[in-house]
Amino acid sequence: MDLRGCYPRPVNLAVTFLTVFALSAAAAWGASIEATVKDAKGAALEDAVVWARPKGASLPRVPRDAAVEQINKTFIPLVTIVQTGTPVRFPNRDEIRHHVYSFSPAKVFELKLYAGTPMAPVVFDKPGEVVLGCNIHDHMIGYVFVVDSPFYGKTGKAGTTKLDNVPAGDYEVHVWHYSQAAYAEARPVKVDADDAGSAAFAITTRIMPPRPTPK
Repeated sequence: MDLRGCYPRPVNLAVTFLTVFALSAAAAWGASIEATVKDAKGAALEDAVVWARPKGASLPRVPRDAAVEQINKTFIPLVTIVQTGTPVRFPNRDEIRHHVYSFSPAKVFELKLYAGTPMAPVVFDKPGEVVLGCNIHDHMIGYVFVVDSPFYGKTGKAGTTKLDNVPAGDYEVHVWHYSQAAYAEARPVKVDADDAGSAAFAITTRIMPPRPTPK
């Protein structure tokens, strides 16, 4: 008599553990925060940086590639968001050379006249606003905003953005815009595993010079 079918098959504990861990992680990191940013008159603000900092929790480093291109004497994108410690490349796509620099306290650097892509990226290691310029073309202005959190986003034309994969918990949500007259007050947001948190901001802005349109 063959009794092999009468006994339970051995359980692969490693596979079981990994499956449970993956399901738990998906549940813990499946929430989000939706943010809306408008000016004082109620108009949507594009290119606003929104980031969330958890209360009483450590912040993981999430490595991401970042680049600010130079196309038609314009920094593309206008606003780049990175987490502290991120290396950023500055490829020059124009047929002329550029001289990229910043005097901002969060990152002082200089890439002297060059074409193509510099071999070494620039590492942004302090949080804050970094204003980019070109020593040859005065109208060229761009921004790198450095945040000390992996949970960040940038608003589109509708003035909205969504921070995905946010663990459940209590957060302070912050906003920055390159035309703001002052920093807006942070918003407390509670995130549940099965529901999205939300935050709304109204920012007083100052008049900015028109930006050249790449051709």
